[in-house]
Amino acid sequence: MPMLLVHIIEYSLVIIGSFLVAIAFNLFLLPNEVASGGVAGISTITKAVFGWEPSLVQWGLNIPLFIVGVIILGKKFGLKTLIGTIVLPFFVFLTAEWPAATPDPLLGSIFGGMSAGLGIGIVFRGKASTGGIDLAAQILHKFFPLPLGICVALFDGLIVITATFVFSVEQGLYALIGLFVTSRTIDFVQIGFNTSKNVMVITDHVEEVRQVLLQDIDRGVTVWNAEGGYTNADRKMIMCVVAQNEFSKVTQIVKRIDPSAFVVAMNASEVLGEGFKNS
Repeated sequence: MPMLLVHIIEYSLVIIGSFLVAIAFNLFLLPNEVASGGVAGISTITKAVFGWEPSLVQWGLNIPLFIVGVIILGKKFGLKTLIGTIVLPFFVFLTAEWPAATPDPLLGSIFGGMSAGLGIGIVFRGKASTGGIDLAAQILHKFFPLPLGICVALFDGLIVITATFVFSVEQGLYALIGLFVTSRTIDFVQIGFNTSKNVMVITDHVEEVRQVLLQDIDRGVTVWNAEGGYTNADRKMIMCVVAQNEFSKVTQIVKRIDPSAFVVAMNASEVLGEGFKNS
């Protein structure tokens, strides 16, 4: 695919995703006072306490955070993240007068979380972000020995706790629901439903199992040298990634060849390579 077309698609994804996040905010989250983390959550709180326009609050936080992030973390965020940082509050401003989709805070937190997660996931697909709390978390991560995920959770948790005091405990719980739904929806957009299985087989019939997986299942295999933890005996272990609907067939074949085989299966959420996704 030509590089120009790739860039057009990525920038389009950033704009479309930002628009979906803005809709989620104005139609579901803000009307129900669900401050489910992030700069959007802060603007929900400041709207209730001070009456400040959310889009202005988001611009007022996003742009300085982006500048500080570039100064402290380097120029690794790129133009697409700057665009996401600017256009998201712009879309929040444009859709500010749209009527709320529901007056129910539970429905608002669920569908707002889904819509926001869909939008953020699409922005991530465009290899960008909407800035905000993510940048603040990366800055904190740079200066303190904390995992990045913990840094994000600290900021979002602080926002949810503040919402609990400003609104109510119930609203804080709705905010947690919104956060959870958003994170799960982002995972879905990034990964999709097509989870695979990473199958590991320990057997005395390595060659038979290997041939069946290669020829009948038509999947590549990797054979590892292993050592029994109890016997200290040298063993062979086969690793093979298969599609979800192939897993039962694999276990049946393995058990037919070697009833005493030891089989371990784990979910593989993102598999790239021949027979799976190319990119």
